[in-house]
Amino acid sequence: MSSSVYIAGAGVISAIGNNVAEHLAAFEREEAGMGDITHLDTIHRKKLPVAEVKLNNSELAAIAGLPADSSRTALLSLIAAKEALADAAIPDLASLRMGFVSANSVGGMDRSEDFFAEFLGDNTKGKLRSIYDHECGSMTEIVADQLGIKDYLTTISTACSSSANAIFYAARLIKNNLLDVVIAGGTDALTKFTLNGFNTLMILDKEFCKPFDENREGLNLGEGAGYLVLVSEKVAKSLGSVLYCTLSGYNNSNDAYHQTASSPDGTGSYLAMKGALKKSGLAPSDIDYINLHGTGTSNNDSAEGTAIKRIFDPNYPPMSSTKSYTGHTLGASGGIEAVFSVLAIKHGIIYPNLRFETPMQELSLLPEKRFLSGRNINHVMSNSFGFGGNCTSLIFSGI
Repeated sequence: MSSSVYIAGAGVISAIGNNVAEHLAAFEREEAGMGDITHLDTIHRKKLPVAEVKLNNSELAAIAGLPADSSRTALLSLIAAKEALADAAIPDLASLRMGFVSANSVGGMDRSEDFFAEFLGDNTKGKLRSIYDHECGSMTEIVADQLGIKDYLTTISTACSSSANAIFYAARLIKNNLLDVVIAGGTDALTKFTLNGFNTLMILDKEFCKPFDENREGLNLGEGAGYLVLVSEKVAKSLGSVLYCTLSGYNNSNDAYHQTASSPDGTGSYLAMKGALKKSGLAPSDIDYINLHGTGTSNNDSAEGTAIKRIFDPNYPPMSSTKSYTGHTLGASGGIEAVFSVLAIKHGIIYPNLRFETPMQELSLLPEKRFLSGRNINHVMSNSFGFGGNCTSLIFSGI
């Protein structure tokens, strides 16, 4: 079994940028990606802010090299996965066992919604090819085909922990000598289904979200994709490029408390963080930064905060929710925030928790409010907690 799994490449697209460089610039400018709905055809325009990727489908398709009528989910996925693979610059890939582990929660639902809008008005209309790639797995297959990956591919869909689970599953495939290189992460596009669903749950903020603030009102939905290239120790030794870090710890726990709510005492969150620390061999005091799940909902932030207090009190590391920039990208969030975590180590930065003003009364947590650079960041914990109590924590460590 391989002793270490290394991160060799990263790629990301979200409301604040179309690649890694644009994201770093947006973070430094403290510029969020939320705004009025522009691409999605919905009754919630001008009512609910979202964090849309700024490019339309035709513009995304031109970058990705796919037809313009492809699902937005697949377009976002291919753009970020291509960037990650190019960043890794692994020579002679054909000689290596390569996998693609991708997560999403909506699949090609955006195209299905287009079909049914026409079909329900007139059952002789609607293009059946629009629903051909409806399921989540089709998104993975489309991108894997474009990347030429044939050795192994699979799709993970565990709500908001999906792409974090994809990343540590990829690590296990490498550790058990089944694959040499894996592109892992996730993607999700905004759809009417998700926007209407979260609105029904009454957890969407009508203003820009403010995670971990006493006066938080809910989350803003976002979209995007984020992928890491994980490699074995043998491949890592052969690379001339500078590696980002290792994936030193990971854990998935499930408190099964409620279909859509976290347990009030944060049991799942606590077990995920505790398990990841144990896997990494690190103590809580070793963590230099926590990328919070931090959705901005009353229940989620309170539960996560309670779990963090249980583990880290009284010496809290710097922490923040980058969803204050990107919105909650659902199945893509763990992958996007994993990219942010490895960038924090590489560049010595800590991201601000935008719009945070008032600490929660029941907890003494104080997220970072400003962009910080020049820091010595060796270990980053990234939390991704999903519906049904499916909670995952990843720990990335410098080399």
